[in-house]
Amino acid sequence: MRIRSTRVVTPNGIAPATIHIEGERIAAIEDNAPADIDFGELVIMPGLVDSHVHVNEPGRTEWEGFATATRAARAGGTTTIVDMPLNSLPPVTTVDALETKQSVARGDVDVALWGGVIPGNTRELKPMIERGARGFKCFLVHSGVDEFPNVNESELRDAAKTLASTNAPLLVHAELPGPIEGARAAIAGADPNDYRTYLHSRPNAAEDEAIELLLRVCHDTGARMHVVHLSSASAIDIVARARKEKLPLTAETTPHYLHFDAESVPHGHTEYKCAPPIRERENRERLWQGLRDGVISLVVSDHSPCTPELKRGDFDKAWGGIASLQFVLPIVWSGARARGFTLNDIARWCCEAPAKLAHLPNKGAIEIGRDADFVVWSPEESFTVTEDLVLHRHKVTPYLGAQLHGVVKETIARGKLHSP
Repeated sequence: MRIRSTRVVTPNGIAPATIHIEGERIAAIEDNAPADIDFGELVIMPGLVDSHVHVNEPGRTEWEGFATATRAARAGGTTTIVDMPLNSLPPVTTVDALETKQSVARGDVDVALWGGVIPGNTRELKPMIERGARGFKCFLVHSGVDEFPNVNESELRDAAKTLASTNAPLLVHAELPGPIEGARAAIAGADPNDYRTYLHSRPNAAEDEAIELLLRVCHDTGARMHVVHLSSASAIDIVARARKEKLPLTAETTPHYLHFDAESVPHGHTEYKCAPPIRERENRERLWQGLRDGVISLVVSDHSPCTPELKRGDFDKAWGGIASLQFVLPIVWSGARARGFTLNDIARWCCEAPAKLAHLPNKGAIEIGRDADFVVWSPEESFTVTEDLVLHRHKVTPYLGAQLHGVVKETIARGKLHSP
């Protein structure tokens, strides 16, 4: 099959091209060749790689499962997801648990898996890499589920030393409990339905001090380390120092930190709750600047759904997680286009960099020999997020009612077309 567009996004820029697909791979890219399908001026871009997804199957499939998650991903132009090790049961912290999840991890898009680091499982890490784990996730603060306990500094260093020789990344939920405990004591008695109460309970200092710790561990061990879902803009300078010192410490942020701001979260609307929290408008703009400067490397969903019942209650009690897997492309593009970014920026943040993080060399770019994974979309068209469009298992998301730019027309995963 040959597909063509006047706007094909490759590492060399945006230009007219015909892409020749043989089986599941890109066989050739030609300037002026006939095509079986001509998409006109629609953009052909690499399929998105979302390296931060919580699917929760097996064990909590009622929150989300691979059937619904991968269907939603494909509808949104994402052709590869990398699933997180927690919230499923058992958590992916042993070889046996990894193989259990591998037995169900399939669907409408490609699925890869992260393993988990918890106290006492260091010996499992290298065997898990041998069996397909792309790297490992750990928490420095309570994860939200008791079966995936957080690590302390000593345990973090042990994991980093073990992984340093493998080049597998250690992904870290970077918040320290000390600043959080102090902040919670300071706001005791405040209205738990007021978003500002929750915001103040997880201060920037919790992230900033954690990322300073990661910088020290990275310097001491040489392990490849990655900050997941960076929300604190004041930590950008710390990541920039790592870049200056050529240390392998990178960071991602998420659509919700780039789209929302704390000032606009309505009273009692717990669908906005996540950890770390959505911060102030000025903080959001500094995150965009971090992307512009190249200090923040990628944007991924941190899709963390749950049942509607678990989102009820106040900000203190409700589950902290935002569902957005299906809408990453239009959310990020809507903010990016308003700030003068380009389609090449989107491809770098949402395709190329996540594929690199997860060691997926056949993903993330339109190049000969890579997988034939594409999203065909209209950056100029807009739509409103309504419940009937949402293909996640549950409809609970703070994006309901949002008007976004970027309409996906076709997703091609390993050479097979799918219209949303």
